[in-house]
Amino acid sequence: MLDFTSAALFLATFLGVYYWFWRPKKFPPGPRGIPILGVVPFLGKWPERVIQGWCKKYGPVVSVRMGREDWVVLNDFESLNQCFVKQHTKFSGRPYFEALDNLTHGLGLTFSDYGPLWKSQRKFGQKTLRGFGVGRKGMENSVTEEVTCFLKSVQATEGKAFDIKDLLQQSSCNVISSIVMGKRYEYNDDTLRRLVKIFSDVFDGAFENFALQAIMFAPKLIHVYPISRFYEELKQNFKYLSDISSEAITEHEKTFDKENPRDFIDAFLNDMKEGSDKSFKVEQLRGYLRDIFEAGTETTSSTINWSLICLLHYPEIQTKLREEIRKVVGLSSTVKMSHRRDMPYMNAFIQEIMRFRTFTPFAFHHKTSQDAEINGYFIPKDTTVLPNIWAVHNDPNYWNEPEKFKPERFIDEKGNFFKSEHVIPFSVGPRHCLGEQLARMEIFIFLVSMIQRFEFLPDPESKFPELNDGSNGSLFIPYPYKLICQEI
Repeated sequence: MLDFTSAALFLATFLGVYYWFWRPKKFPPGPRGIPILGVVPFLGKWPERVIQGWCKKYGPVVSVRMGREDWVVLNDFESLNQCFVKQHTKFSGRPYFEALDNLTHGLGLTFSDYGPLWKSQRKFGQKTLRGFGVGRKGMENSVTEEVTCFLKSVQATEGKAFDIKDLLQQSSCNVISSIVMGKRYEYNDDTLRRLVKIFSDVFDGAFENFALQAIMFAPKLIHVYPISRFYEELKQNFKYLSDISSEAITEHEKTFDKENPRDFIDAFLNDMKEGSDKSFKVEQLRGYLRDIFEAGTETTSSTINWSLICLLHYPEIQTKLREEIRKVVGLSSTVKMSHRRDMPYMNAFIQEIMRFRTFTPFAFHHKTSQDAEINGYFIPKDTTVLPNIWAVHNDPNYWNEPEKFKPERFIDEKGNFFKSEHVIPFSVGPRHCLGEQLARMEIFIFLVSMIQRFEFLPDPESKFPELNDGSNGSLFIPYPYKLICQEI
């Protein structure tokens, strides 16, 4: 009996070890971590940096055992371009996360798998946003109107120290609301405050970031306290977003005029009423609106926020930017996108912000929809593939002193700005951020308008804002701080 038990134990141990170390033939190399958890305990606060460090041993395409699954992480521009652009039909899927699917039901755009529904809805989004002026004058007017309201609120602080984060988030949220629902909220409106709090709670807190990642790896944790409490709050937040969307959709349906579409909702309702594509339904529209609000609020406001922190750390850059603005725009003229072509240093500053403070270190998970190859490695169908955008932006083989903030790296010998294809904050390929043009427009108009009107100074009575640290999770968010906006 003892011999049988020993043999069974040995066999079970052997099979467990074999399973743990087994990989498909020609699979990318990488660390395995420890049983059950894989490398998760070793990633710490800065997983994008830890994984980039492993590239020294394994190369830019690294496999990592995340829980019980093998993921592939792409850590340089060449591998991302090879997978997401040149082989996009194989690498544009979305992995299935049970806990998230229970919330989204596969609707919307962000979490939809690569297939007919996603292709149809993505095509609609690109066409519709272009039609309502993303990257064109119509949308520019909407952004400019919001900037005017924003500047008045900043002016009302009368040079007193304050935390600008909420105001930036509210303004970004309002721009999105104008596009998709044709309305903006006053900054003291309870609905706007609740919307901003929802996005802030998900992305800003250390525990929230941990809990969100945990339920993706182990869905059963939604039943374990305190993650269960977080998940219940997440469900309530999703319900609130759904209710807001439903209310707006109902109002639009009552006043819908096929000949005069007012915004994104009207455009969607028009295609839905035509009935030629069954993916156009109210449930899908609610998910679409949720995705647009989530993607467009926190990312844009955080990029502007990081820009302000850099201006506090480098007042000489602030001075140089203001001189360029005075020369090109003047002290009182309205900022327009047409000014951008004559502002090389501002363009370089914004591009360096997006590189230096990568607001989405890993972008979002992809999945192979069929077997694929990269750099001679075999990637089986249904493998999760993660783009390490931070590693691309800090690749020592491409960037000189990547750890330093230097807008001048994007100014050529003739003083002209040049756009780098290696700065990819919105990712690359078909699944790159749908709102990239809008985000770039917002960031430019907001920043130029702010520097034109105010000098930004640190609050002498509070802690100086950190430039090299922040809340790091799905997004990289600055820690709370106060600044003084001194009117010029």
